[in-house]
Amino acid sequence: MQSGPIKSGQQFLQRTSVPYPSQSMKFSDLLLQLNISDQHSLLVAPTCDPDLQGLAAIEQALPGSLSYIEGRKFADRIQTTGASAVILPVDSRLQQQATARQIAWVSSPEPKLLFAKAVQHFYQPFQPEPGIHPTAIVDPTAELGANVSIGAYAVIRAGVKLADQVCVHPQVVIYPEVQIGPRTVLHAGAVIHERSQIGADCVIHSGAVIGAEGFGFVPSAEGWVKLEQSGLTILEDWVEVGCNATVDRPAVGETRIGYNSKLDNLVHVGHNCQIGPNCILAAQVGMAGGGKTGSWVILGGQTGVANQTEIGDRVQAGAKAGLHGSIAPGSIVMGSPASPYKTFLKASAVYNRLPEMHQTLRQLQQQIADLQQQIQALEAGLAGPGLAVDQNHEI
Repeated sequence: MQSGPIKSGQQFLQRTSVPYPSQSMKFSDLLLQLNISDQHSLLVAPTCDPDLQGLAAIEQALPGSLSYIEGRKFADRIQTTGASAVILPVDSRLQQQATARQIAWVSSPEPKLLFAKAVQHFYQPFQPEPGIHPTAIVDPTAELGANVSIGAYAVIRAGVKLADQVCVHPQVVIYPEVQIGPRTVLHAGAVIHERSQIGADCVIHSGAVIGAEGFGFVPSAEGWVKLEQSGLTILEDWVEVGCNATVDRPAVGETRIGYNSKLDNLVHVGHNCQIGPNCILAAQVGMAGGGKTGSWVILGGQTGVANQTEIGDRVQAGAKAGLHGSIAPGSIVMGSPASPYKTFLKASAVYNRLPEMHQTLRQLQQQIADLQQQIQALEAGLAGPGLAVDQNHEI
């Protein structure tokens, strides 16, 4: 262990902003790897071809690093960044500014997407060598594909089938008859319950639990009777499940997570839920049993989905939204219970003015009370000797 004082913030930044020196490459080589032939600075400044050693955020970048700018919010950072190369939106002004500062650039309509592809050429997640650690417990009936890696103290029960290049990190527990597709990675401490089916190229992060018993209890005169959960949990190809997330199996039928959908940390998906392809569920989303989503649905953090709710394609729900019933395709909703985005903004504006409106209401109530007293006094004065006042205050 290294001794001595902890590095200051600036010293630490200088030491870590270029973290992948072993992956160093020329800017021109990166363009070749990304299959880019136009919209780049080498066409106007061919001698500006820096060595790239790593990646950094635009405001933290130092020489040797690649960064990106997305949108106008960060456009001014091109004047101060220390990056040697940047990925820019298609903006001639930003291109000229980068060239003037001798920063290599490439433009894209989707800078962040291109940056995500570039990252893969500088960094690959840790992948242990194939083989079975001597402390792992593997049932003799388990079927293991080629180049499988099984880490220390992992437990693999009877009838499990692991396809080629599956990676099981330490202390993963896989219950009987689970099937896992090629190249899927199970991180340390994940638990996969019986008969779950996980497709190819999935990632299950630490502490996640796939296929545990759904919350099923039936009331009786004596109390709650457990409804055994005999169904299946199915994750299609390219699904990613975050740390400590849970996907429950149902009493009958299946719980299914669609192709390429991503669940953030601490997400809960109840029994019989059906999540469509390419959906995103941010941290602490909770879906009650039987919920269904279409494709390309985005649920913000802490969104709650009530039992049997049906969510259409491309619905977007803001953080802490409460969804119930049926949400039409393409809707953007916020609040609890959820309402259309524009309605929510109007209601929020009113809500923020409630103290002022309450004060105004009390003043109006007092003014009405004062007017009523004045009317009563006027009526009493007019109704003197020899005078009569009818209901319309006519003499």
